[in-house]
Amino acid sequence: MTGYIQVMTTVESKEDGTRIAGRLVEQKLAACVQIIGPMTSIYRWQGAVQEAEEFLCIAKTRQGSFEAVREAIGAIHPYEVPEIVAVEITAGSASYLQWLDQEIVKETS
Repeated sequence: MTGYIQVMTTVESKEDGTRIAGRLVEQKLAACVQIIGPMTSIYRWQGAVQEAEEFLCIAKTRQGSFEAVREAIGAIHPYEVPEIVAVEITAGSASYLQWLDQEIVKETS
């Protein structure tokens, strides 16, 4: 286990993604956020199948920072129920993980 995660969220516009990415990086909650899209999402919402164009944001951060990242995304996310999920980074190049570690604020206990 590396102690690092990728946190993903989807948004309806590149501008929303850029706003979320900027906040996470500026607050040093994530070292990097990639915005991918547009892509097509098909999902069930309020009893009906929906189709929408969305952008995927992938934030690189520490496992211990998840709650702060979740709160920061949730505070400005335009969706009523935003997707905020994390997957563990199980391996990575030492130099990349070192850079990632240097760019994220240390958790305080």
